[in-house]
Amino acid sequence: MNHARKTIFNVFGAEPLSYTRFSLARQPDGDSSHVEMKLSAEEEEGGENGVIDHLPPRIGKARSHRHLCCACGGAALLFLIGFLFGYISFRARMPQVATCSNGAGSSSDGILYSSEYSETSNNAPSDQVLYWGDLKKLLAGRLTKAKFQDKIRSMSSGSHEAGSIRDEVLANDIHEQFELYKLDKVWDDEHYVRLQASSSNVVSLDDARNTILDASSAFVAYSKNGEVSGKPVFANYGLKEDFKALLDKGIVVNGMVVVVRAGSITFAEKVANAEARGAVGVLIYPDPLDYKNLGETVALFGHAHLGTGDPYTPGFPSFNHTQFPPVQSSALPGIPVASISRSGAQKLISVLDGSDCPTPWQNTIFRKCATSPSGTNVRLRINNLLVEKKILNIFGVIKGFVEPDRYVVIGAQRDAWKTGTVKAAVGTALLLELAHTLSEMVKTDGYKPHRSVIFASWSAGEFGAVGATEWLEGYAASLHLKAFAYINLDAAVSGSRAFRFSSSPLLKKLLEEAVTEATFLPLNLRAGFAGQEVPFRVDDAARAFIACSGIPAISFSINNGLGTYPYPYFGTAEDSPDNLLSAFGNSADLMENAVRLAAEIAGRLALRLTHDRELYLDYKSYDSWLHNFVAKLLPYQKEMKKLGLDIQWLFQARGDFTRATTALTQDVKNTDLDDRDASRLLNDRLMKVEYQFLSPYVSPKDSPFRHIFLGSGSHTVQALLENVGFLKTNASAFDEDLFRNQLAFLTWTIQGAANALSGDVWDIDNDF
Repeated sequence: MNHARKTIFNVFGAEPLSYTRFSLARQPDGDSSHVEMKLSAEEEEGGENGVIDHLPPRIGKARSHRHLCCACGGAALLFLIGFLFGYISFRARMPQVATCSNGAGSSSDGILYSSEYSETSNNAPSDQVLYWGDLKKLLAGRLTKAKFQDKIRSMSSGSHEAGSIRDEVLANDIHEQFELYKLDKVWDDEHYVRLQASSSNVVSLDDARNTILDASSAFVAYSKNGEVSGKPVFANYGLKEDFKALLDKGIVVNGMVVVVRAGSITFAEKVANAEARGAVGVLIYPDPLDYKNLGETVALFGHAHLGTGDPYTPGFPSFNHTQFPPVQSSALPGIPVASISRSGAQKLISVLDGSDCPTPWQNTIFRKCATSPSGTNVRLRINNLLVEKKILNIFGVIKGFVEPDRYVVIGAQRDAWKTGTVKAAVGTALLLELAHTLSEMVKTDGYKPHRSVIFASWSAGEFGAVGATEWLEGYAASLHLKAFAYINLDAAVSGSRAFRFSSSPLLKKLLEEAVTEATFLPLNLRAGFAGQEVPFRVDDAARAFIACSGIPAISFSINNGLGTYPYPYFGTAEDSPDNLLSAFGNSADLMENAVRLAAEIAGRLALRLTHDRELYLDYKSYDSWLHNFVAKLLPYQKEMKKLGLDIQWLFQARGDFTRATTALTQDVKNTDLDDRDASRLLNDRLMKVEYQFLSPYVSPKDSPFRHIFLGSGSHTVQALLENVGFLKTNASAFDEDLFRNQLAFLTWTIQGAANALSGDVWDIDNDF
C-alpha cells in the first residue's frame, strides 16, 4: 500500500507522509499515552515497531504552487469518481416499493409499478414508474377518444355467416387493424369445421289443407334431419320443472311434438329436455311476453348441439391435417327441431284444445297445453345441409415485459346469422378499440405490462363457440399452463338499465372492483353486485374456457333487464344498428357511453391482471363452494351409512384444500414479489387452481364440460346432489353404483386440487 501511495504522490512531485505512534510510558491504570510523529515515507521505512533510527534529518523538497494545485485537482477527481461509483451502487440496491395483494388480490392505488428487471440483478426494477391509479386514468382518457358506433355500423354491414366470403373479408380487415395498431405480433388460425345450412324446411298441420305453419329462413343448426308427426304439447320454456308441471297435470309428451317459447335456457337444452321425455320433435317460437316489439313473422336462429365446438370432432381440433375418426358428439339431438315465428305459433292455438296450462303460463299466447285425442297433428320436415367450411380466428398480442409466456385472452365472436349487431358487431368493436387503446398505452404512455394480452376474433360462434373451442382443443396441452384468464366481449351491450355477469369464482372479486369503481348515470353498478350473477350459458365461449380447459373466465352484459331476452332482436335477422339504438331511446350519446363503460370494465380487468406482481385470482373463493357442497350432503349421512358409505374422506379433502389456501396466503406474505423467480413460482400455483377442478376421470370427447362445479355430466357436484336427493324423494330412482363412483371421483378431484395448491410434493402434509 505504501508503494502505491508513493507512486501516486510521485506523479505530483511530492512525498507521501505517514504517521507513526509509539508508547512513552504505561500508566498505573493500564492506559497508555502515545506520541504521534509525522514521517516521510523513507523515514517510515527506516524504523520498525515504533523505533526511530537516529539518522541525519532529511530536508524535503519545497512544494511549488503548481504541485499543490495538481494535488488538489487529483484529490477532487478521485472524490468525484468515488462518489459516482457509490451513487450507482446505491441506486442498484434500492428496493422497489410494492404492495402485494392478498388472497383476494386487493391492493391500493399506491402500488409503485415497474415491469422490467435488471439484466444483472434478478430483483432490480427499471426506472419506469407507473401507479395503478394513473393506469386507470390513462385507460379512461384514451377510451373517451374512441368512436365505437362507427365500428359497430361497419361490422354490421351485411350478412357474415361463419365461413362465408364476407366473414373472411372481415377477418382480413381485423388482421390489418391489429397490424395498424402496432401489436407485437398478428397471426391467423385456420380450422376446417362442419356446419349446417338451411334448406327446404317446412312445418305444417296434418289437416285437410296441409296448412303451412311456417317456412322461415331461420333454422336450428344441428337438428336431426327427417320428417316426423305428432300432436302438439305446449311446455312453456322447456325447463325440467316445466315438464314436471305437465306430468303433474297428467300430460305426457312421449310421442308428441313439443312447442316451447324461446328464452331462459338455450335451444339445445330445451331440445335435450324434450327428447329425454320421449318427444319426437320440437318447435321454438318467440313469445311477445319475452320479445316485445319483435315482428310477428320473425323467427329466431339457433343451434341444438348441447356441447361446444365442432360436434363432428369432439375433444380434438378441426385442423386440416387431422385424421377425423368416424365419430360425432353425443350431445347432438336425435329429433328434428324447427324455429317458427309468433304468427306460426298462433296457428296452433286452435289446435291445442285439451288441458289448461298451469296458471303462471297463461300470460303467454297459449291458454291450453295439450291436444285432444281427436286433435290435429303437426308435421316437421327438416333437411339441413351439412357443409365443410374453412374458418379463421384472428389473433394479436401485446407482449409482456417480464413474463411474456403468461397471458390474458380477450375475445369476441365475429360471425352472425345476418347483420348480428349485438351478437357480433358490439363485441368486435370493443375488441378493436381495446387493442388500440392498450397498444397506445404501451407504445406511447409507458405502460409495461408484466404479462401478455392476446386479442382474439373468433369465427363460427353462432354454432356454439366453434372457433374458440377448436383453438382450445388445438393447444390444450399447454394453454392451461400459460393462459390465466379469458374475458368474453360477446353481446356485452344491449341496453343501459341493468348489469349481468357470469364468472369464475377466481375472477368475481376482480370484476366487482372494476365495476363498482366505474360511473354510469342510468345504472347503479355499486348496488347488489352479487345478485347480478347468472350461470354461464351453454353456448357462451367463456364456458368453454373454464369448463373445458380450466382457464378462469368471465362474461358480462349491460342490458335493459326486462325479461330473459331484454333485447328482442337478439338472434334474429332484425339485429341491426338502428334497432340497437332504439334500446337506448334513440340516444346515440347514451349508447356510446354504455359501450365505453363496457370497454372500461374489460380494460380494467386486463390491466389489473397484467399489472400486479401477484396474479389477482381469488383462490380462497372455492373454500366456500366446497363448504356449501359438503353442507348439502350432511342431511343424507344416515341414509349413506345404511349403504356402508361415509363422507369422512370428503371432509378430509375439503379440509386439506382449506389448509392449502391458508398456507398459500402465508406464502404470499413471505414471498418477495420483486424476486422474479419467486413471483413466478407463486403465480404458477395460483394458475393451477381452476384447472384442478376439471375431473380427470371423464373423457373430453364424451364429457367436454369436465369442471366439477361449472360443468355438466354425471361427474359434477350437481349430478351427485341430484342422485343422492332421490334417497329422500324417490328411492327407486337412486343409482347406488353411480353414486359410489361419483363420491369417489369427486373426493379425489378435490384432494388433487388441494395437493396442487400446496406446491411441491414435499410440501404436501395430509393424512388422507
